[in-house]
Amino acid sequence: MCTLEKQGNLYILTLTGPGEHRLNPKLIDSIQSALRLLRDQPLYPSSALITTAHGKFFCNGYDLAWGQSASSAPITQSRFQLMSLKFRSLISDLISLPMPTIAAVTGHSSTAGFMLALGHDYVLMRKDRGFIYMSELDIGCDSCLVYGDVVLTAAKLTAEMAVERRIVHSAHESAQATVEAAVGLGNELVRRKWDGRVYANNRLVVLGEVLDKIGFDETVEGQNGDSTKSKL
Repeated sequence: MCTLEKQGNLYILTLTGPGEHRLNPKLIDSIQSALRLLRDQPLYPSSALITTAHGKFFCNGYDLAWGQSASSAPITQSRFQLMSLKFRSLISDLISLPMPTIAAVTGHSSTAGFMLALGHDYVLMRKDRGFIYMSELDIGCDSCLVYGDVVLTAAKLTAEMAVERRIVHSAHESAQATVEAAVGLGNELVRRKWDGRVYANNRLVVLGEVLDKIGFDETVEGQNGDSTKSKL
């Protein structure tokens, strides 16, 4: 699922295995468990989190096969609601984490995987392979993201294209170079010796509107086309 490794004052959270790292309840729970471990650790003068992944994909969005595997529409609908609730809770945990966060996007990142990357303070991406992609138009789902030129064209963006649109902070030559750049940035942030609690409180203020959106209701469309609203 995922591993959490400590390197000095940096924490490296890695989605493991060669697969697509689809966001189902099991993977989301694994990531949130790692974040809880961070919260339970004694806070150093300054720390930072880097999230990355093994294989071809950083994260390929919700596990649609898991969501559609139930035999009846109401059960299927509740599965999609469960993924949505858990994912929004994960983003909330990232926003409130008492340290800077960096996504090292080392492979394809689409839909909810794209949003997982954007849930970090900084997004670094490899430019030799992979793209970020909001695929809702292609797969017939509604989107809650506001990047109109990305959502309304279902554009597959390379790292350099994403940097031009200021979606990604920087582009790097390879997966290894991306992680190395993330480690360099993380160490630079750690050297600032910011108080993690103060950092998190400031982030909560800056992203208050985002928390309002993910903390209340979201329309989740089930297999039968009916829509419902769910709350965290």
